[in-house]
Amino acid sequence: MTTNDQNAASFVVHIPDAELEEEPLDPEQIVSGDPVVTGKVLWESADGKQVRGIWQITPGVVTDTEADELFVVVSGRATIEVEGGGVLEVGPGDAAVLREGDRTTWTVHETLRKAYHITQSA
Repeated sequence: MTTNDQNAASFVVHIPDAELEEEPLDPEQIVSGDPVVTGKVLWESADGKQVRGIWQITPGVVTDTEADELFVVVSGRATIEVEGGGVLEVGPGDAAVLREGDRTTWTVHETLRKAYHITQSA
């Protein structure tokens, strides 16, 4: 279910079984392997600045520039190296916060699925 209506009915999604759609990954982001990204937007604010959804990536190494994001890992494992910052080891049950503009390298050890909330700047 995807909705842009903040007044839509409340709903529940079983994250491990949710069907996701393939999302194109810029080949320049791939460092190694053949990772595949899938996802599903569950809710987006009318102004597009708040997005909630499910995201998954198969094993490999990719780079990214992050949005302001809170996510919870449902399954899988990854090491996230933040340029100029720390190294985050994430797995099932872990909540993580990424800051907008963080440049990251994700080493995905096991297919990782997460539920996320992103806040986009103006």
